[in-house]
Amino acid sequence: MAEAVLLIVILGVALIALIAVMRAVRVVPQQRMYVVERLGRYQRTLTPGLNFLVPFMDAVRAKVDMREQVVSFPPQPVITSDNLVVSIDTVLYFRVTDPVKATYEIANFLQAIEQLTVTTLRNVIGSLDLERALTSREEINRHLSGVLDETTGRWGIKVTRVEIKAIEPPPSIRDSMEKQMRAERDKRAAILNAEGQKQAQILTAQGDQQSAVLRAEGERQARILQAEGQAKAIRTVFDAIHVADPDPKVMAYQYLQALPQIAAGQANKVWIVPAELTRALEGIGGAVGGLIAPTAQRAGSAAERAAADEAFEEKFEAEARQMAEAAAQAAQEAVDEARRAESVSGVTRGLPSAEGVPASAVLGDKVGDNAREHA
Repeated sequence: MAEAVLLIVILGVALIALIAVMRAVRVVPQQRMYVVERLGRYQRTLTPGLNFLVPFMDAVRAKVDMREQVVSFPPQPVITSDNLVVSIDTVLYFRVTDPVKATYEIANFLQAIEQLTVTTLRNVIGSLDLERALTSREEINRHLSGVLDETTGRWGIKVTRVEIKAIEPPPSIRDSMEKQMRAERDKRAAILNAEGQKQAQILTAQGDQQSAVLRAEGERQARILQAEGQAKAIRTVFDAIHVADPDPKVMAYQYLQALPQIAAGQANKVWIVPAELTRALEGIGGAVGGLIAPTAQRAGSAAERAAADEAFEEKFEAEARQMAEAAAQAAQEAVDEARRAESVSGVTRGLPSAEGVPASAVLGDKVGDNAREHA
């Protein structure tokens, strides 16, 4: 019986010793800190590694994680300056810098940080309207970080970053914003379309302008070349005439040949007989006389040359007679046309006349008489 009691006592002592050893030895993981109290009072902070405590006197008060932690707070309703209720989600990044302060300065630092974040958000968002609150996230984050870091510093907490995850306006406001954005996009699309049409019209006008300029330039060059060609042709004819030095009688003869062509037009209603016609007839008459005299002189007394001159003279007189008759006929037709025009439209009304006879008739009779006389 005594042996049994002794065995029980030995087992109890061994158990107590094992428990004491277990309570005296603490292995602290990396990036952890253990706050130790002795008889209810702070004793020391255990660092990572193997540590020994006084059994039944020392106790671990808190195990503090020294790594940076991320906490996502639930959405909080916040009222903006334009009296709109928005829901804001926030994400907080922090780490513990002093485990003793984090243990003894505040009971629950996570809850304290959450409440401080909510109140700070309400103060910041309350001074902003909805549009500015949606576009000023960086400014809100900096303000939150400054306020939280200043307040949590005495708790042994370092707030490294605060992020606003989402700002959700009311459904009606979202619909209005979507309509506004849709209208803005339609406006930008209309502006871009108008700009495109404007550019297209500008390019078309520039193309038309350039084509018109090029066309005008081409016509100008063509006219210049045509004028140069005509000038060269006139210069060539003039030089040829100047080199040939024609007799005035020949010129009068050419002028007389051109008269029937002037009067041959079917659309001629009034034919103005030039004053040089009588001079031309006189010149052709003189030419005939002048041609006969040299021919007679060159003939001499030879019978053959006299016969040739006589034949040439007869031929020339016949041609001159035909040209005179043609000129007289053309002049008569011109006079008839002038009289018909005078009777219909009064074209020759007001021209001076002699003894009641129209000027056109007098001019026509004079031309006819001169032509017959020279013929």
